[in-house]
Amino acid sequence: MKIGFLFPGQGSQSIGMGKDLYENYEEVREVYQKVKELTGIDVAEMTFNGKEEILNETKNTQLAILTMSLAILAVLKQHDIQAEVSAGLSLGEYSALINSQAISFEEGVKLVQKRGEYMQELVPEGEWLMAAIMGMSEEQVQEVCQKVTNGFVVPANFNTIGQIAISGEKEAVEQAEVIAKELGAKKVRVLKTAGPFHTEKLTKASEALRKELVNITIHDFESAVVKNLDGAVYSKEDDVRDILAKHIVSPVKFSKSLVTMLDQGVDTFIEIGPGRTLSGFVKRLDTDKEVTILNVNNVETLEKVLDGDIDCR
Repeated sequence: MKIGFLFPGQGSQSIGMGKDLYENYEEVREVYQKVKELTGIDVAEMTFNGKEEILNETKNTQLAILTMSLAILAVLKQHDIQAEVSAGLSLGEYSALINSQAISFEEGVKLVQKRGEYMQELVPEGEWLMAAIMGMSEEQVQEVCQKVTNGFVVPANFNTIGQIAISGEKEAVEQAEVIAKELGAKKVRVLKTAGPFHTEKLTKASEALRKELVNITIHDFESAVVKNLDGAVYSKEDDVRDILAKHIVSPVKFSKSLVTMLDQGVDTFIEIGPGRTLSGFVKRLDTDKEVTILNVNNVETLEKVLDGDIDCR
């Protein structure tokens, strides 16, 4: 058995996520307390008792999802459940890097706080939208975006076979939805995000984050991490700071990341954090390999993993 961790990104958040974990595990409460001390933000109060519109603000969403993922990791670590390779969708890559020890918990949390602030505040004026197109190939989605005449829209997240997210101006994304359906898309779903993420429109945010990245320490990786930028495993030659700065303005190659994990021998995927989106992405992969797909987002699912006699050696 070879375990791979998957960490979700923005859009998977919901009020109440992680509350039962917080109430039942001391390790979880300790992580939330550490994040509060580092950032000055009471993520538990905001997530468990706050308003959805507040949680959906990018600066809050990213910190909340990261905190929940790291809290679950703390419990898994206590039970010696670890992964040899991991990947995260957009924001989730930071959870993977912290898990691998490439970035420390403290610096990672502060970095994600800044990342969320920049991605919210340094966005050009206008109305922005992201939407997932289901049932079309990469080439077909590219064609859809090229046919749009009402503004800026480009493919942003190559999630899995038959699901690609587009990002851009609200009117352009809405026109793309019409065109996609005319060309045979099975479904188009608007995402719970608030900016033109993973496009050139976030260049200012990328530049601001780059200045923050200069001050962090990159440590040796204790486990492999697959990066969004190209779907390849981070190597010793990679400039992690440069990659994370480019990350904000570059498309997410998550489908390639999953294929890389399969090629690395992963046969057990554990999604760690709110939702089950990434588990669904794995299920859609075109592979003959038998894989086990688990997710941990509440006490029930966590206990299933803890009681599953998973051999992590």
